[in-house]
Amino acid sequence: MKQKISYCLADIAARFGGRLLGDADVVVQQIATLDSAGKHHISFLSNSKYRSQLAATGAGAVILGEADADATTLPRIVCDNPYAYFAKVSALLNPLPQAVPGIHPSAVIGEGAQVDPSAHIGAHVAIGSGAMIGAGCVIMEGCSVGDRTVIGSNARFYPRVVVYHDCVIGNNLIAHSGVVIGADGFGMAMEDGRWLKIPQIGRVVIGDDVEIGANTTIDRGALDDTVIEEGVKLDNQIQIAHNVRIGAHTAIAGCAGIAGSTSIGRYCRIGGSAGILGHLQIVDHVEIASFTLIGKSIREAGSYAGIFPFARSEEWRKTAAHLRHLDELAHKVKALKHEIEALKGKTE
Repeated sequence: MKQKISYCLADIAARFGGRLLGDADVVVQQIATLDSAGKHHISFLSNSKYRSQLAATGAGAVILGEADADATTLPRIVCDNPYAYFAKVSALLNPLPQAVPGIHPSAVIGEGAQVDPSAHIGAHVAIGSGAMIGAGCVIMEGCSVGDRTVIGSNARFYPRVVVYHDCVIGNNLIAHSGVVIGADGFGMAMEDGRWLKIPQIGRVVIGDDVEIGANTTIDRGALDDTVIEEGVKLDNQIQIAHNVRIGAHTAIAGCAGIAGSTSIGRYCRIGGSAGILGHLQIVDHVEIASFTLIGKSIREAGSYAGIFPFARSEEWRKTAAHLRHLDELAHKVKALKHEIEALKGKTE
């Protein structure tokens, strides 16, 4: 049974800062939404559209911004970024389970592999020859780490993560189930009607504090490395092809696909199911909307979208039919423009 963790509001404010208003001795055991919170919950308001729920919430305390500081008489912590504050409090109230250091008897450790004594190696894990597993790592059941791969400290691999050979992974990586790091990139050459496989001899190099969602795949480089810089956050079911570089603190939502040799800058935000073609350059601080296809490099920071608005099926079909004739229509408009100009010339 999970042990309940509780903190009084004063302890939370002392740890994370913020301005405390109301009863500092209120004790909270969990975090919840305004709509579902009870007296032992702390809730948060980070979006003004939920402000109407503040009056009716059953929460024992709330986290909110300066603009909403006087919107309730509940005990509250006022801060600059309520959503980030909520994340910290949630982590405090929901710590990760502690893993017991040691190597499960069913694990297979290759020759010359180095596993820090503080690491946890679960059942049926395979660690390749010459691999290095850092201090405090948790490698759960069924994971596979390839030959000569180096993993820094405090990595957490959920069940059945696979890392191929020669990869380099920084500290504090979180890799969820089904992640594959270092599989071959899709490199093929056509000769005489048949595909020839191009050996993928690069690596995957991952910086510190990266999180990779379930079933996301990161291919190794064809010649140079595929690089994921520090602080990158990747959602589930993302495909990152060979020789891609993703800049620090970029976040990418689920089902996005990034083709080979594209470079994405720092602090970018890429929406779900976005597609980015290969050999492109995207600068820092770019935001790409969900389902947008990027077909050329982005040289200027900003927000980009290429989504065709949805409509009722019959309206969409009519619009699609018109789109097929846009080129023809453009030629007709151009011809009419010339005719009008010619007529003007005759009358002047």
